[in-house]
Amino acid sequence: MLDQLDASQLDAVSRLLEVLTDPVTTIGDAPVDDEPASEEEERAIAASKEWFKHNEGIPFEDVVASLGFTMDQIRDHKEPSWSGLHSPKRPKPTSAESRSQSP
Repeated sequence: MLDQLDASQLDAVSRLLEVLTDPVTTIGDAPVDDEPASEEEERAIAASKEWFKHNEGIPFEDVVASLGFTMDQIRDHKEPSWSGLHSPKRPKPTSAESRSQSP
């Protein structure tokens, strides 16, 4: 079957297999970081807390705008679906077509 795919389809299949075999597919699945913070991390945390004592945070809307997006674009964002694996040049065969193409 793989020999029937073009380069972009092989790349998509490769990415799919990576996701399927990755033990951490979402942040919710990630293991808890139970390592103690390093001295450098402790200093960074302390500096951050001190900064927030004297400064306001940056509103998310301002960060979004600075990146050239609108809040509507963020709200309407859809995660990519795996339906894009099939090239527009060669649509996914229907089940009837699949049966007729079987060796």
